[in-house]
Amino acid sequence: MRIDVVSIFPSYFDGLTLSLLGKARDSGILDVNVHDLRDWTSDRHRTVDDTPYGGGAGMVMKPEPWGLALDALASRVAAPADEPGRAEQRPTIVFPSPAGEVFRQATARELATRDHLIFGCGRYEGIDERVFEEAAGLGEVRLISLGDYVLNGGEVAVMAMIEAIGRLIPGVVGNPDSLVEESHEDGLLEYPSYTKPSLWRGREVPPILLSGNHGAIAAWRREQQLERTRRRRPDLLAD
Repeated sequence: MRIDVVSIFPSYFDGLTLSLLGKARDSGILDVNVHDLRDWTSDRHRTVDDTPYGGGAGMVMKPEPWGLALDALASRVAAPADEPGRAEQRPTIVFPSPAGEVFRQATARELATRDHLIFGCGRYEGIDERVFEEAAGLGEVRLISLGDYVLNGGEVAVMAMIEAIGRLIPGVVGNPDSLVEESHEDGLLEYPSYTKPSLWRGREVPPILLSGNHGAIAAWRREQQLERTRRRRPDLLAD
């Protein structure tokens, strides 16, 4: 998978060199490229924002540098050599936005199937709306929100999305079985986990986990998933 990120603060993404995603980049599983939006400006101040039409507080990101950046990055990605019959995909262009759809595990699974993701990190009061309209001619455009709150910019949201998406790419997580029973994979929260020692500060590991009865352990874990979800996230059960 190829991932391009456009931001006026590219150093935000230095963390993508660490841990599993860093290893995936080193091995070629993920091709991640971070770009400075100001590289597509033409004035000596490298201006990326201006006052909003109609008045109001704050500044709005200008369309010109965004248009040039997306034109440069949105070239088609060829189908993998071992899948000659697979059609080429246009890129999926993701803009974090509090006005977008909510990012969920299902969203991460869906985006993990793409060949090419482009993330555009907005700042200030957002990006000129015409950029989204123009981008729709280059690829699939998705406005996505992490939740019902506002951040200073899109960088933190993009980092979270890349982490959630990247770990679903085959080969990124060493043991793929560890992805199966995680929170939200089946619509429920994950069951509690324990390790050695069996007694710690007067607190014991549930005896069922020491029984060796795998059927009973599986049933207990399922009950714990349901109870934890009912207590902490009843909205998931309603869904």
